[in-house]
Amino acid sequence: MAKREVKATLGLAAIALMLGSCGLSAGDTVGGPYARLGPPDAPVNLYFEEQGKGAPVLLIHGFGTSTFTWRHVAPELALTHRVIAVDLKGFGQSDKPLDERYSVFDQAALLAQLIEDKDLRDLTIVGHSFGGGVALLLALEANQRLDGRIARLVLLDSIAFPQQIPMFFRLLDMPLVSQVGVRMVPPVVQTRVALQIAYFDDSKIDPEEVEIYAAPLKTAAGKHAIIHSARQIVPEDIAELSERYKTIALPTLILWCDHDRIVPLEVGLKLRRTLPNSTLRLVEGCGHMPQEEQPESTLRLLKGFIGG
Repeated sequence: MAKREVKATLGLAAIALMLGSCGLSAGDTVGGPYARLGPPDAPVNLYFEEQGKGAPVLLIHGFGTSTFTWRHVAPELALTHRVIAVDLKGFGQSDKPLDERYSVFDQAALLAQLIEDKDLRDLTIVGHSFGGGVALLLALEANQRLDGRIARLVLLDSIAFPQQIPMFFRLLDMPLVSQVGVRMVPPVVQTRVALQIAYFDDSKIDPEEVEIYAAPLKTAAGKHAIIHSARQIVPEDIAELSERYKTIALPTLILWCDHDRIVPLEVGLKLRRTLPNSTLRLVEGCGHMPQEEQPESTLRLLKGFIGG
């Protein structure tokens, strides 16, 4: 395993525990629309924000963030499209049940149901980081369950391929160690350190961003969701799964930051070689979060690909 890939996984682990998202535990209520998804005996309420009209665009945030991450991008896209940004299970204002169903497969199953329930067609799916892994799974369903619904795919600094599991993740399998770890450092401090890893230019980190992303680490449910999501961030069958990417025929735009220290550019290059109908574009002057650190460049590339 290349040293850069190991470092990428370590960085992703740091984001997994250190970043949070503005969120509530299961059972809490706030204003805003929710989609009730999942099996009848264990439903999950996913918060979403919807704006605009036209061909739909589904925005899937990365690990530890929420719909808040799209604040610079969604309003402009909504001028020409129906934009739906969703909080994944365990993040943002979505439910955070005390179960262990937080894998990329669990998240993709919930979003597939959302796509069907909303009868979304001619859909562009945009996934960032962990959300990119979810988007890839949905794209694999494009010729099966979601036949004819997904038209385009956009991957922003996405997880995708096998990576060595570092000691950090092994420690997360130890309940006492993982629980103590998320309590040792104040959530705001943890979040700021994580954002400094994710950003190329630390001066662009917004104090409001720090407060919002730190909020769930102050709740037991938020800590539970972060820990159990981190433990499953790399699927056991990732090697077999990634072999199927070459069957994804959807037009795909791969956007990658030129200074990503979490998921290195090599991953984006490998995606470009693997996905038969893909294009790779670099976003200059950013680390791991192009939609936040370089929103204007990201918007220009997104709109050039999906239209509008």
